[in-house]
Amino acid sequence: MNGNDISLRALVDKWLAPTPSVPAHITQVGRLGPTGVRYVRLEGRVSTTPLSIVFFRHGVGAWDVFPPAPPSVAMGTRLFAS
Repeated sequence: MNGNDISLRALVDKWLAPTPSVPAHITQVGRLGPTGVRYVRLEGRVSTTPLSIVFFRHGVGAWDVFPPAPPSVAMGTRLFAS
């Protein structure tokens, strides 16, 4: 992990700021389709407004609020070798 990686706990604290009186709750855990990207959906409150956020785990172990980019197709030079 590099210095830019943020743990899931840190992201939950940043986005939902849970407290003992207003906790955040995990409502769904799973994997996305054929890529198998892990995600966690949490619900909490910001002020008096309910908020639901989905966090995605990236390949390096970091979590973020956007899914990782799908792997791109790479072309090797062996295709053109005679």
